Amino acid sequence: MLSAQLEAYLAEINLPATAEQKKQLIDFVGMLNKWNKAYNLTSVRDPEAMLIRHIMDSLVVSKHLQGERFIDVGTGPGLPGIPLAIMNPDKQFVLLDSLGKRIRFQKQVSFELGIHNISSVESRVEAYQPEQKFDGVLSRAFASIQDMLTWCHHLPAEHGQFYALKGQLNDEEMQHIPSGFAVKEVIELKVPKLDEQRHLLKIIKE
Repeated sequence: MLSAQLEAYLAEINLPATAEQKKQLIDFVGMLNKWNKAYNLTSVRDPEAMLIRHIMDSLVVSKHLQGERFIDVGTGPGLPGIPLAIMNPDKQFVLLDSLGKRIRFQKQVSFELGIHNISSVESRVEAYQPEQKFDGVLSRAFASIQDMLTWCHHLPAEHGQFYALKGQLNDEEMQHIPSGFAVKEVIELKVPKLDEQRHLLKIIKE
């Protein structure tokens, strides 16, 4: 059932996937559902809802990624990082979170599903000093864009970008982008079966 739904959703957003990638995405939902019962990794309890709110909500960003090295800040159980890593095996993803149970889950997913282009790091973002900066800094965890830019300012490479995943855009929030940053692009995202606003903001350092 989930496989057929995934097939339809991928066609709807025009995102090609191999049989192996589809299997990894479905297996990821299965693991998330199983671990969630014990570790409370997400408030979404139903696998069909997970497919929409976690998998597809992540994958609609895929075609907008530019570069090879990405960090997903406040990734939780690996969202959007793990679905994006599955669909972009040529790109590297660091998954950053401060909670050990989330990191353990991510590592188990990587091991069981054979996802080799992710590395999980248990750290608070302000304490994390990467040896190599990133082409893209992703997050759907921050309450405000201002918070994301303030906490993650040290992470992008010289020509790197911030990818802020937001729901409804707030005019006041948009007016309070910190100095030294500029919104390069605002993209309205369409998530299958989700009747809610979704936006991707690409932000650069000036």
